Order: sequence, then C-alpha cells, then structure tokens
Amino acid sequence: MSIMSFAVVYLIQRFFYRIYKFVYDWYVGGFLAIGGAAVVVFEGLDQTVAFEITLRHLFEPLYQDRTILGYILGFIFRFFRVLVGGVIYAGLFLITLAIYTAWALMPIYLIFLAYE
Repeated sequence: MSIMSFAVVYLIQRFFYRIYKFVYDWYVGGFLAIGGAAVVVFEGLDQTVAFEITLRHLFEPLYQDRTILGYILGFIFRFFRVLVGGVIYAGLFLITLAIYTAWALMPIYLIFLAYE
C-alpha cells in the first residue's frame, strides 16, 4: 500500500468520526445541557411551590388546627396548591420538551433547507 491510500483511509475515517462527534455532542450534549437547566429551574421552583412537601401533608390539618374545620380547610388549600403546582410543573416540562425537540430537529431542518 502506498502512502496515498493511507491518507485516503485516514481522511475517510476522520470524516465519519467528525460526523459521529457532531451528532453525539449535539444530541447528547444538548440533552444534558437543556436537562440540567430544567433541573435548576425545577429546583428553584420547588422552593416556592413545595409540591412534594405539600403532597406529603395533604391530609394534615391546616396550621395544626385539629378541628374538623382545620382538616377540611387544610385539605382544600393543599389540594389546590398541589393542583396549581402540578399544572405549573407540567407546563414547564412541556416547554422543556418543546425546546429540546426544536434543538433536536434543527440540524435535520437545516439539511432539508440546504437541499431545497
């Protein structure tokens, strides 16, 4: 084999490696970056919404008022807080999913746009 065939094989190998590296970095790296940012937002939102804690104490009385009214009001207030928190979390999840989907489809869209 001549040095020229080694160079061609090397260039072909590097070409496919760079494509693989781009796809890996774009999709895996993008997923980790967007997912990491979403986790930070969810953690910050959890400081305000306190979804898990509210759900855990759903059937406890409001302000430890152990009368029937305390139990009823505690359940009602916490139920609506869990409901609103769940809607906020679901909306944020859908926004994150839409951002990642747009990110994932961008290279495919640009390829189709280039060949139009």
